[in-house]
Amino acid sequence: MRKYSIRTFDSKVNQKLISYRMNILFFATTILFSLLIIRLGYLQIINGEDYVRLLERTEEVEINTSTPRGRILDRYGRILIDNEPENVITYTKMQTTTLKEMFKIATDLARLIDQPTNKVTYHDKLDYWMFVNEEAAKEKVTEEEILEFRKQNPKFSKNAISQEHDRRVRERITDKELATLTDFDLNVMAIYREMLTGYFLSPQIIKGENVTIEEFARVSEQLSELPGVNATTDWRRVHASTLSVLGRTTIPSKGIPKSQINAYLARGYARNDRVGESYFEWQYEELLQGQKAVVKNITNKQGQVKDTITTFEGEPGRDLVTTINIELQRKAEAIIEDKLLNLKSLGHSELLDRAFYVMMNPNTGELLSVVGKKIETNKETNEHYMADYSYGTFSTAYEAGSSIKGATVLMGYNEDVITPGTVMLDAPMQIGELTLNSLFNKHGSEMIDDLKALEKSSNVYMFKIAMAIGGRTYAPGMRFSLAKGTLTKMRNEYAQFGLGVPTGIDLPGEAAGYQANPDRDVKLLNLAIGQFDTYTPMQLVQYISTIANGGYRIQPRILKEIRKPSNDGEILGPLVLEVPPTILNRIANTEEEIDHVKEGLRRVYFGSQGSARKVFGDAAYTAAGKTGTAQVVYYGPQHDKYGTETINIVHVGFAPFENPEVAYAVIFPWATTNFDVSLPHGNQAAREILDIYFELKDQYQNENISTNKVQLPMTTFSEKVTEENEESE
Repeated sequence: MRKYSIRTFDSKVNQKLISYRMNILFFATTILFSLLIIRLGYLQIINGEDYVRLLERTEEVEINTSTPRGRILDRYGRILIDNEPENVITYTKMQTTTLKEMFKIATDLARLIDQPTNKVTYHDKLDYWMFVNEEAAKEKVTEEEILEFRKQNPKFSKNAISQEHDRRVRERITDKELATLTDFDLNVMAIYREMLTGYFLSPQIIKGENVTIEEFARVSEQLSELPGVNATTDWRRVHASTLSVLGRTTIPSKGIPKSQINAYLARGYARNDRVGESYFEWQYEELLQGQKAVVKNITNKQGQVKDTITTFEGEPGRDLVTTINIELQRKAEAIIEDKLLNLKSLGHSELLDRAFYVMMNPNTGELLSVVGKKIETNKETNEHYMADYSYGTFSTAYEAGSSIKGATVLMGYNEDVITPGTVMLDAPMQIGELTLNSLFNKHGSEMIDDLKALEKSSNVYMFKIAMAIGGRTYAPGMRFSLAKGTLTKMRNEYAQFGLGVPTGIDLPGEAAGYQANPDRDVKLLNLAIGQFDTYTPMQLVQYISTIANGGYRIQPRILKEIRKPSNDGEILGPLVLEVPPTILNRIANTEEEIDHVKEGLRRVYFGSQGSARKVFGDAAYTAAGKTGTAQVVYYGPQHDKYGTETINIVHVGFAPFENPEVAYAVIFPWATTNFDVSLPHGNQAAREILDIYFELKDQYQNENISTNKVQLPMTTFSEKVTEENEESE
């Protein structure tokens, strides 16, 4: 019998196992290679283009191009604020640009332009010295010092240790060493610090004001040797009006105000973008600001920009048409200035320094004229000059005197304490030791109704309305008190007209006025004749407008239209939006009650005993209004004169009487400290400006000038008067 050895059997088994394992390995390898081939095919065929684009990466970036800001025009298309081109030098930083490369460019550029060095700081000088004296800087701090610092602060990061090293170097740089820096070094520093503030791939203005023709030419010739530098054209804001409520913008060297930088950066602004920083320019920033160009930067895998493609060329800001009639505005300014200076020359006028005038369409809220003038003193020369103070029409408040008596009578109707035609006795009132009377009737007695009370400006009639609202009836020698809540009730009534509350004007910084707490009830009587709470000139024009239009409180505004940018700079672009009127509320009085008060106000101008008859009695148009003389205590800018008794001169009105087109308010605060004179300046200013309004209205009709055309010719009303610059901030 044949015998098999155990060794031979084991060998055959091993050979089978090896063969089996090899087959598995070959099969697995085949599967893996198949998957790899499939994956490679998928990557190349399906996603191949995506990976090619990844290697040639693109990035769409908004760049800070010189996109003009929208123009601001008056209601007839006359330019108020425009743009003017100016030469600028810019620098665009790439992702791969090193600090040493930027420093070399700054040094080369310093040989071509003179950069203002007023912004170079002490810290800038230290950094510059360290940069150009690298070896000397290293010697100021030994390695042993830093090793010891590491041992003492083992948790500090490498960056923190580096900052400590630099801090010690700066501490040891002497004034003598800094004194070696030349004017050229300062020029380099000034340029370099501007280059550092820019964003990658976004042009940063290095020099944006007062670039000379020679500097522009020198830089233009050397552009090939100055990577990232460009000599190009930017723009600056040019004002054809001194009207301060139009506001101002920042300039590139200032950029976004620090207090607002986070809000603007979140909305896609760059740090050195111009932005509106006051009033109309600030309020409508998003409309006026142009849209930046968008470019596609094509980069290679090293992050270097190979090509730049513009995908959106940018667009100028919207043109904004205001409600202002600049011709009327300038003539009104001249009249207010003349009256102010005349009052100032009369004596007893040491407190007088300002005057205001506002004209508004009572049906739409459109402000046709906003005048504020203030006498200022030059601190260097001590000379006086006239400054625009138009923003004071809504940011400062004053006692308005008898001008608010129309609201007081309507309040009496609404509180059911009088009715149209109610007759009361006007005679001096004795309340305790206090005697109250009307200026026209200091000693006699006269029965008058509400119309006569308005015509002659009766204080006593208004006092008795206030007392009735407070639940009291006058009796000679009475002890005086009013029902709790009378003050609040009266203020709520006045608020219906816009007195003592914000008007809602479309400008920032509006004041509501001052409301004191009376220490005695009897002082509430002064509230009824406008000698307690304070009101802004804008509130006064809103109040009289509310009566003029039949009881609707209209929001005053300066924006009339929004238009697309002009295609040729000569004809306005298409209309985007015509701003509609905003009705804030309607007063609680009936139409008949309002008409009755309007008749009383008409008699102020044309009645036989009207307080403004001497000035308005011969007018060729119909109108109505109310005069006011408020006896007040001075709390103005001259602190050493606090507590001085003085007089505010006020006038409000509207015209034409039958179908009002305009309402207006005039005020000369702290006009005189002489209580024995009657000053007509408020009445005169109101009449003279109203005459001009109607003259211009006839002129525009004859010349076929209208605000309703879809396209308005943009004509410059006069030579430019101011420009944006460093000093005008």
